[in-house]
Amino acid sequence: MDEIFFKDETSKLYLADSLELMRIFPAEFVDVIFADPPYFLSNDGMTCNGGKRTSVNKGKWDKAASLDDKHKFNRAWISLCKKILKADGTIWISGTLHNIYSVGMALEQEDFKIMNNITWQKTNPPPNLSCKYFTHSTETILWAKKNSSAKHFFNYELMKELNGGKQMKDVWSGALTPRREKIFGKHPTQKPLYLLEKILLASTREGDLVLDPFCGSGTTGVACKLLRRKFIGIENDRDFISLAKERLIRADEQKF
Repeated sequence: MDEIFFKDETSKLYLADSLELMRIFPAEFVDVIFADPPYFLSNDGMTCNGGKRTSVNKGKWDKAASLDDKHKFNRAWISLCKKILKADGTIWISGTLHNIYSVGMALEQEDFKIMNNITWQKTNPPPNLSCKYFTHSTETILWAKKNSSAKHFFNYELMKELNGGKQMKDVWSGALTPRREKIFGKHPTQKPLYLLEKILLASTREGDLVLDPFCGSGTTGVACKLLRRKFIGIENDRDFISLAKERLIRADEQKF
């Protein structure tokens, strides 16, 4: 399944299995990859959403897997990302404690050099209903290059400027995705635009090609369109990729 679901001057959306499609992509043609892979936390538990008790289950794609299966999956897609990433390209991967440690190990096994461990601190996280441990209020975003000797682009001066003239640290604080970014529908793990904006401004130039192999509702693509980057998104759920298409077409209505 490798259907081009949507295409315009700067963006392509594929309705496809990302592993199958990346196997036939050419080598070293992508500048930057942002990936928000399944967290494997759909275990029939409960959480709080909008003040209401709701299930943590997000879909079959997020169903809890064994440790071995989870790591094999992470190793497989990260290996394919390495093949298609340019020699000076970088990869960003977000995740929670449910999956990020496997992701980090897979990056090292594929000889990536992890450069930063970004902590995204959510200023308005849902409360912990069990009251048996601390409220989950952070996610990790790993930033890595292809190997320790690879050269990479980092827009240091812009990041410093955005941080009031001081070096930007690896803890980024901000709210969860606002309603205005969900006006066309929503995805259960949708990231806010400001987060993708910062990632793209830090590691890409105008005209660079960005790939999101698990593009969900298309936040990466919207950020690329608003910042004049090229975009390829892959998603295997027709409802989500339809949402991503709508968001790309009407990107200006979701400006930061």
